[in-house]
Amino acid sequence: MSAAEELLLVRAVSRRFGRGPAIVHALREVTFTVAAGTMVALVGRSGSGKTTLLNVVGGLDRPDGGTVVVDGVDVTGLDDDGRARLRREKVSYVFQTFGLIPELTAAENVGVPLRLARRPAAQRQRRVELLLDLVGLAGHARQLPGELSGGQQQRVAIARALAGSPRLLIADEPTGQLDAETGRSVMALLRGVVESEGVTALVATHDPVMIALADRVLRISDGRVDEPVAGAAAC
Repeated sequence: MSAAEELLLVRAVSRRFGRGPAIVHALREVTFTVAAGTMVALVGRSGSGKTTLLNVVGGLDRPDGGTVVVDGVDVTGLDDDGRARLRREKVSYVFQTFGLIPELTAAENVGVPLRLARRPAAQRQRRVELLLDLVGLAGHARQLPGELSGGQQQRVAIARALAGSPRLLIADEPTGQLDAETGRSVMALLRGVVESEGVTALVATHDPVMIALADRVLRISDGRVDEPVAGAAAC
């Protein structure tokens, strides 16, 4: 698939929660595409549907209607095993809470997806070393998460997300727990890995720096997605 082709296709996706008068329309007929090798910022107020959309795209949640296709795979048509395989092979996540295993070193945390994929030990080691170097933590491989700063932990989380060479990286407010300066460095890192690893990124954020680094901006409001006019306020 060339960089000009569409890696993600979302068509008329809807998601509802609750019933009767208490029903909440988290997503309303959402439609958009994302080209391979690009970074797209998803912006919107809290409760606008950003996390729901990310969960549907990545196969963590099922829509009530519509289709999602990632790298040629119809996510909405997969069973539980198929969605788990999708997350092992094509889609990876970065959350604002880092999600590192506290008893494992930075290198061991990065290597977890490769162990689950049963990669040979030598191959795992090379990939882990490459990724820690990529995120600027080559000298911290043996440190535990508790011995790292918040920004360093998020860098480890990004390296772990890239371990299995995913096609799509989904990040939900990845700088939400970081101070402004650290957040800027993590944002620049995400921009860099899109280019160096050839990964496609869909990033939910409200940070203007991340928005400025993105190739495109999608705005979600009341469960609907549109593309702001250039120069208009994104959120």
